[in-house]
Amino acid sequence: MRVWIANPLAILAPGAEGGVVVEHGCIVECVAAGARPAAPVDETFDASAHVVLPGLINTHHHMYQTLTRAHPDAINKELFPWLEALFPIWASRLNPDNFRLATRLALTELLMSGCTTVSDHQYLYPPGLDNAMDIQAEEAAALGIRMTLTRGSLNLTEDEGGNAPGGAVQDVDHILADCERVIGRYHDLRPGAMTQVALAPCAPFNVSKRLMVETAALAERCNCRMHTHLAETRDEIDFCREKFACRPVDYLEEVGWMNERVWLAHGIHFNEDEIGRLGRARVGVCHCPTSNMVLASGQCRTNELEAAGSPVGLGVYGSASNDNSNLMESVRHAMMSNRLLYGASAVTHLDALRWATEGSARCLGRDDIGAIAPGKRADLGMFTLDELRFSGAGDPLAALVLCGAHRADRVMVEGRWRVIDGMPVNMDIVRLRREHGAAAKAFLTSL
Repeated sequence: MRVWIANPLAILAPGAEGGVVVEHGCIVECVAAGARPAAPVDETFDASAHVVLPGLINTHHHMYQTLTRAHPDAINKELFPWLEALFPIWASRLNPDNFRLATRLALTELLMSGCTTVSDHQYLYPPGLDNAMDIQAEEAAALGIRMTLTRGSLNLTEDEGGNAPGGAVQDVDHILADCERVIGRYHDLRPGAMTQVALAPCAPFNVSKRLMVETAALAERCNCRMHTHLAETRDEIDFCREKFACRPVDYLEEVGWMNERVWLAHGIHFNEDEIGRLGRARVGVCHCPTSNMVLASGQCRTNELEAAGSPVGLGVYGSASNDNSNLMESVRHAMMSNRLLYGASAVTHLDALRWATEGSARCLGRDDIGAIAPGKRADLGMFTLDELRFSGAGDPLAALVLCGAHRADRVMVEGRWRVIDGMPVNMDIVRLRREHGAAAKAFLTSL
């Protein structure tokens, strides 16, 4: 089918005011204002009530944490006390069934917020959850959403100098073997790929140097991306100084991670020299504004990182420190929190939307998504302005961010509608809410 998404109310693509033509999963034409497509179309969708964005791209998440949102033991705490409260609960309660529900719920939330590509940093593998990547691949395929399967890892317990409980870690050989298995099965480098794979040791404070080094070698050999948390809190800076006698970026360089394959979560506490080094190496940074505010971790220096050459993307981060999986809401938080740092005119709604689209695509190493242009995949988030919050809004694109859009009316992935009238196709969200809520109750009982 050759489909014309015609005459949108507004569109984040100069020269496409008359809409876009989609065919075989790709955008094949941008139509100028007042014009018609250059060739006949099979179907026309009237988009005159819609603000059209490139599909949003989430570059950092922990989907299993949807099971412990607003957990009484963890609210009103900073990162390390928060982890101390939740790690034992996660390690003892997570299993394939509730992990599947957590993934399904998070993916559905993201899709409904206009997100078309996701990355989940799944580093927790208690006994029985070796098939976590397979579960996530199945759930993403069922919803029709793109996914970078981010095979994370932990291998240092509290007794070994890390911060993970014993039931949450795996040994290095097991981790690397499963990474190779997942890459072999799911890593698709073709344009329009629905699944790709990244390798992701959790953080410097809970994985070994050997795991970091061998992960880098495997990623280079298999041509895939790498991801980890870095410089999220001042406590992490102090930890690296005590354990490695250097700062986190120095350690990153020591283990072979200072290259354009890498994108980092948070990246808050970098100094000027480190920002320059990261930029020259083209290391990406996923800005996680909502989590950074909830945990009071600090403010990512997005403008300096971009100016230095680092791609800056956006992530919702863990569902227990956000506490939702709504990327459109995170766009608004990114704009507001960065204005506190840089000023009202220095960070616009367009900057925040760029981080969630083009910047995130660069973090994931993809040039086929993240923008509306001929040759890009047909991934679109489409929003209406018919709620009370938008009444009186003069600039439709700005209104999405300033007035707080949080739910897309239509979402297209690879040229197929995946959300229609605000609801995901082929998903019973009432049943999902009931089943996920029931599973989450087990995480509230005493250990």
